[in-house]
Amino acid sequence: MSYPEPLYHAETGEVSGTLRPGGSEPELRIGGPDGTHVRYLATGATTGGLFGLYRWDMGPGPSGPGAHFHRTMAESFYVLSGTIRLYDGARWAEGTAGDFLHIPPGGVHAFRNESGEPASMLLHFAPGAPREAYFEELAEIAATGRTLTPEEWTELYLRHDQYMV
Repeated sequence: MSYPEPLYHAETGEVSGTLRPGGSEPELRIGGPDGTHVRYLATGATTGGLFGLYRWDMGPGPSGPGAHFHRTMAESFYVLSGTIRLYDGARWAEGTAGDFLHIPPGGVHAFRNESGEPASMLLHFAPGAPREAYFEELAEIAATGRTLTPEEWTELYLRHDQYMV
């Protein structure tokens, strides 16, 4: 394996970094104050499509998607705190701080917080797809109590490269 083609072509470096303080408020709350809080650390838009990175802080209630896969992106999970059940397509494992799971495009996966305690992890998508719209739609559905038909769920998932299994 070799390095990819250069993305930056100037002779000298530039000042272009961004710092997000750790105490920044989450951009999104799914399921109320004790639900999931999402921090958009680096979106596909801010990384030029290279990757997306999100901090996913889950409350004590059960949460997380069912088994699914993506066709356009890889997804990785890094557990920061608590216990998060991670599914690699073959088996469930109890993920705790420091555990990491990488899923290539097409890999079946899922995650759940069923511990009864808060848990946090980083979600990484590569390349950087516009996942914020998907997360925001889920938040709106939870906030309004709207009930989707199976056909509406399928359409929502297809728009966001999420194929349930």
